[in-house]
Amino acid sequence: MFKTLEELIATIRQRKDSSAEDSYTKKLLKNKKLSIEKVKEEIAELIDAIEKNSNKVHESADVLYHLMVLLEANGIKIEDVMDELKKRQK
Repeated sequence: MFKTLEELIATIRQRKDSSAEDSYTKKLLKNKKLSIEKVKEEIAELIDAIEKNSNKVHESADVLYHLMVLLEANGIKIEDVMDELKKRQK
């Protein structure tokens, strides 16, 4: 189940190092302002979907994708986030 998330993270990292400028992911990685705007937009869409009880899974996927790109663009490794969450477990 989490293999898909691991594959997504690997793809984002590959795009970060890629010279392919036509990639949407690369565009987000290069433009932090755009990436932040997209996270805000996708979170708002998810909240709206939850309130309307529709399209929640689709919007959740959008949030996860854009959040993973934003983290990577800002040098925040998901591994470090996972370590922090592990520390918080009681």
